[in-house]
Amino acid sequence: MAVDNPDVVDIVSIEPSGNVVLTVSDHLDWLDSIAHQEILQGKINRYLAFVESGEILDRYPDAQGRKVVIRVAMQFEPDVEGLRFLDRAKSALERAGFQFVWHRLNPVSAT
Repeated sequence: MAVDNPDVVDIVSIEPSGNVVLTVSDHLDWLDSIAHQEILQGKINRYLAFVESGEILDRYPDAQGRKVVIRVAMQFEPDVEGLRFLDRAKSALERAGFQFVWHRLNPVSAT
């Protein structure tokens, strides 16, 4: 389960607020920002197809009637172009009725 496997929805959960959250697990760095954006776009498109086709309801009937949030959990901080991409994705997804959020996971510290 990872961002570079476009055919899989990584994580499906329900928040205490009742929203269904589809989480993208993004372990890629942003050294090749364009390639990263293309991979992430493919994954987001898969998530949209998962919802819009009704597959989400076939696999997770509890999603019925709930707001859908697409969340990207990233290992690395996006570069400037990556942030622009994420902002554009957020705008487009919100216009389509979805919520879109992203965050960087806390780095693991050696003990």
